[in-house]
Formats: sequence, C-alpha cells, structure tokens
Amino acid sequence: MYLYGASGHGKVIAEIAEDKDIIIEGFIDKDQSKRKLLDYPVVNDIPNKSIEVIISIGNNEVRKKIVSEYKNFRYLTLVHSRAIISRRASIGEGSVIMGGAIANSDVKIGKHCIINTNASVDHDCTLEDFVHISPNASLAGGVYIGEGSHIGIGASVIQGIQIGKWCTVGAGAVIIRDIPDGTVVVGNPGRLIKN
Repeated sequence: MYLYGASGHGKVIAEIAEDKDIIIEGFIDKDQSKRKLLDYPVVNDIPNKSIEVIISIGNNEVRKKIVSEYKNFRYLTLVHSRAIISRRASIGEGSVIMGGAIANSDVKIGKHCIINTNASVDHDCTLEDFVHISPNASLAGGVYIGEGSHIGIGASVIQGIQIGKWCTVGAGAVIIRDIPDGTVVVGNPGRLIKN
C-alpha cells in the first residue's frame, strides 16, 4: 500500500496501517525535496500499475482532485484499533477513522472521509464523500453533512442539522441551524461570515 501525501497527516495514517499489519511500500508526494517520512521512502512519480492507496492529505478539495485524476488506484479503508465503530455503521472506500473516534449505529460515512482523533459521530448521521470531521468535533444524532465540508476542531453540531456541500465550520463553533452550501460559519452560536 502507498500513502499519497508525505506530511503529518500521513504519519498518523501510517501508524494506523502499521497497527493493522498492512505493509506500506512508501509515500507518494510531488514535492521533490521529500525523500523519506518515518521509515518509508517518498517517491515523486506515480507507479505505472494498479496500486492500493490511502490519500493522506487533509484538504478535502485536494483529495477529490487526486481521486478524479488517478484511475489506477484501489482505495483501502483504515480504522484505528482504538476507534469505536458500530457494526451497523457503513464506511466508504478511502476513508480513515483515527484513534478515539466514535461512529454510532446507522452512521453512513462516504468515500474519502476523515473522522479525526476523538471525533464523535452519533446515530443516524450521514456524511457525504470527502468530508473531514476534525479532532474532538461532535455531531449529535441525525446530522447530515454534504460533500467536501469540513467541521473544525472542537465544533459541536446539534441533532438533526443539515450542513451543505463544501462548507467550513470553524473551530469550537456551535451549530444550531442548518447551513447552506459553500458557506463559512464560526462562533457560538454559529454565524455565517462568508458565502
């Protein structure tokens, strides 16, 4: 398996793979100055064959671009051994769930999502593809998050809220109202600052 993106986020994902006894061939990164990360080589050229990959880049737009650009990748899903995942939750390919994260009953996590350290996703939540839930963020039951949205560190979203596509919820925000597509919301209670 290869990790696409040789950065701090890649280090965390590499350790999840190691914990699962998955053999890591190396990192892929277009930055020519990167040669090694942890104990693994960094290659700048994409192998010209079908390979197993996890995209280890936190930026949602970049992950989507990589998926659309490289058709010879087969995507794995990684779940940390210390995450708590309901047997009734579903997780799409390419998604990563970090240590301490929780996904409860009937949670639906799309493709290439990140559920970061100690994030909590409660029952009946739906996360479309390329969503990132930052460390210590909490989603109450029945929350819907559209494609590409990013929920900032420590944010809280009350039950039944709908967050549109490609939104950003700021760190520590408290979301008590639905959020339309393409907006930035910060504060307690959350207020729209950019559309």
